[in-house]
Amino acid sequence: MHENEISEAVIGAAIEVHRHLGPGLLESVYEQALCHELHLRSLNFKRQQSVPISYKGIKLATDLRLDLLVEEKVIVDLKAKEQLSLIDKPQLLTYLRLSDLRLGLIINFHSAVLKSGIARVVNNLSAEPSV
Repeated sequence: MHENEISEAVIGAAIEVHRHLGPGLLESVYEQALCHELHLRSLNFKRQQSVPISYKGIKLATDLRLDLLVEEKVIVDLKAKEQLSLIDKPQLLTYLRLSDLRLGLIINFHSAVLKSGIARVVNNLSAEPSV
């Protein structure tokens, strides 16, 4: 499954969660509900995935922690705040680079309309699956 297909499925699942729960809850509530929705859609995911960080040849003591890693290809960074900050997208791009992945989604469930709370962040992603 290509990153774009995974992204589409995750966004559909997030919209379903938002439709049922609405804005205003804690991020952890949305994470649990989204995980259930991803499971219902038969998508593989890892919750609170640790990713080791290397710096100049050494492994740092503190790992990176991803909210969700879907199908081993797409990072999903969940938010429940009034608006995204200026650092949210560059931070996700750093996560993508450190994880050697190409696509991430920021999903802010605090938005009145979820579509306006979704941001795609890419790291050298091609539009078509590689063969």
